[in-house]
Amino acid sequence: MVRRIGSFASIMSLVTMLPQIAFAHHPLGGMTPQTMMQGFLSGIGHPVIGFDHLAFIIAIGLVSVFHKNRVLLPLGFVAATIIGTLLAVSSFIMPLAEFMIALSVFAAGIMAMRGRMVALLPAIGVAGAAGLFHGYAYGAAVIGAEPTPIIAYLAGFAVVQFAIATVTGITASRLIEAQRAIHVRLAGAMVAGIGVFIVAEHVETAVFSII
Repeated sequence: MVRRIGSFASIMSLVTMLPQIAFAHHPLGGMTPQTMMQGFLSGIGHPVIGFDHLAFIIAIGLVSVFHKNRVLLPLGFVAATIIGTLLAVSSFIMPLAEFMIALSVFAAGIMAMRGRMVALLPAIGVAGAAGLFHGYAYGAAVIGAEPTPIIAYLAGFAVVQFAIATVTGITASRLIEAQRAIHVRLAGAMVAGIGVFIVAEHVETAVFSII
């Protein structure tokens, strides 16, 4: 019983902390990484201190638990974020990136809230498409950096994203085995709610910028 409560608390603490994390997306205070270590630390920090990114990664972990191969979905997302970052540093323009990121958080939360398996190829497609936008946002932190810090940055956020998704998936799996799938669905609902909040923030900003 204690283990079940602890597993549920692990997921819920990750989800409920998200709105309290600032929208800071630059771990080095906006400074472009100059060394390999700076690049790696910045890569580790970026997906964690940006709660829109963190919410999506958690949702990916929740959704992955409903598939036999639980690493394909996180790996697909991580690979897409690397590509997205490379697009950003190559001066490729992806319009409405932040808005699409917000929508991806909502969509992934809904997928997790359903509490059932989503066909693998469509799920990887959604994760991959979202990963391009998330990675594009990550890329803003290393535009103008030398190749070595950029490579370290890619390694940093790849490792931390996969770790978060994997830990979330393991925790969710234990809850399902303990017949506590409702807790996983509730966590998904909370992520979807966060997505609605972020989308609303972007819409409000867009409206007031027009006015």
